[in-house]
Amino acid sequence: MLETLTGQSLAVFIGLTLVLAGAASMSMGRALARTWRPIWQIIPYGVLLGATDRFLSYALFGEELFHVTGFVVISAILILLALMAYQIARTNKMVAQYPWLYERGSPFNVRERRAA
Repeated sequence: MLETLTGQSLAVFIGLTLVLAGAASMSMGRALARTWRPIWQIIPYGVLLGATDRFLSYALFGEELFHVTGFVVISAILILLALMAYQIARTNKMVAQYPWLYERGSPFNVRERRAA
């Protein structure tokens, strides 16, 4: 089922997409958050990273290049990983930069600090 959905074998999906492109995607999300870039910029960068993943799986492992469903699924996975890393990094930055205003609510959000 995974091969029909992504157009990649399981080993290529885990090694190339999740490990290599996933790490690049999370680094991209952290970098965008640390430089106060808007969250919408993750989408075009994630699509480019998904296209790169498709090309590398084609060039290195002989997988199908123009597998539209695979491109969409892989790009969505990479965008979700980047969004997760973006939120965690933005939360860390807000708590570190404005400790008198915010405290960590969860790894993904901040809440206003209550007056003591």
